[in-house]
Amino acid sequence: MAKATDIRTGSTGGSAAERNRSEGETEQIRQALVARLTELQAEYDQALSEITELQRERLADSAGDDQADTGTKTFEREQEITLANNLLERITQVERAIDRLGAGNYGWCERCGNQIPVERLAAFPSATLCVSCKQLEERR
Repeated sequence: MAKATDIRTGSTGGSAAERNRSEGETEQIRQALVARLTELQAEYDQALSEITELQRERLADSAGDDQADTGTKTFEREQEITLANNLLERITQVERAIDRLGAGNYGWCERCGNQIPVERLAAFPSATLCVSCKQLEERR
């Protein structure tokens, strides 16, 4: 997989000078990403606390459960763990975006090297692929 800095300069890829952001723009993006990371980490910590508390309650209140009760509790626990894992994945994506920003690759498609539209980055700040490459990836 080619990095944005490895892609030849072309009509859609832009020159190295065009890829550089001002220090102010970079800092503004970094602050937004760090704020999002802080929010996600707080949400993840809260989810883990809730899972732990619910697990204690389930253990204390499991006397007399039949198979349906046990199945329901297992299903709910799996859903909670899945949500926590999704939060952890989003945290990883934001951390990766911060790393890409520091390396000067933020906002550039990892696959084709084209600039990722500002609208896409506004909607999904940790995007690493342009819309076309993301669509190709999802079709596989």
